[in-house]
Amino acid sequence: MPPRREPTAKRLNRHLWVVEPLEEDPTFLLKSMFGGKAAYLHGKFVLFLADREEPWRGVLVPTEREHQASLIEDCPALAPHPILPKWLFLPEESDSFETDARWLVRRAQARDERVGIIAPSTLRKRPAKRK
Repeated sequence: MPPRREPTAKRLNRHLWVVEPLEEDPTFLLKSMFGGKAAYLHGKFVLFLADREEPWRGVLVPTEREHQASLIEDCPALAPHPILPKWLFLPEESDSFETDARWLVRRAQARDERVGIIAPSTLRKRPAKRK
């Protein structure tokens, strides 16, 4: 019989420090999603902490395309994600990563309309009625 393997501890996301200022807000929610952490605030999906291999290492900002130019103007390290261009991306390798990540959190706390999206409903659609 092979030796029994002990369960391994879940790997912590290296960017969890980014959302620590949000933890006291009663509307804050953090969910595991697609190998990262999705942060919700005031009912909006505001940040995604990506902790995998490039190009999935940094902070993604769910936003509407109409807000991208304005956010990039205010935070030049942001750019459309190379695989998921509907969202902006702050790469971990950016020289201003920590400063810019904190700025994004402050924007989310201030309910900046440019940061975040209303998450799609998780409710199932009702089956079509039969005639």
